[in-house]
Amino acid sequence: MTAITLDDAAWTDVEEGTEALVDRWLVGEGAAVRAGQPVASVVLVKTTIEVPAPADGVLERILVAAGETFARGAPIGTLRESG
Repeated sequence: MTAITLDDAAWTDVEEGTEALVDRWLVGEGAAVRAGQPVASVVLVKTTIEVPAPADGVLERILVAAGETFARGAPIGTLRESG
């Protein structure tokens, strides 16, 4: 399993303790995805950011549902890599 996370660069200059919000998932559990394909849309300090798949594979599990928040470094989903 590979964790799907919001890139650390997105958190630059963000106050410690701030959480991001999963706005919506762009694919559902069980969907095949390609590396770099946007899988979720999140909002961090009033900025919408697309979270890409880290590798080719299948979205195994959504860990943070749309409308829920998550902290820096926390996985929002898991990917089962193909190949």
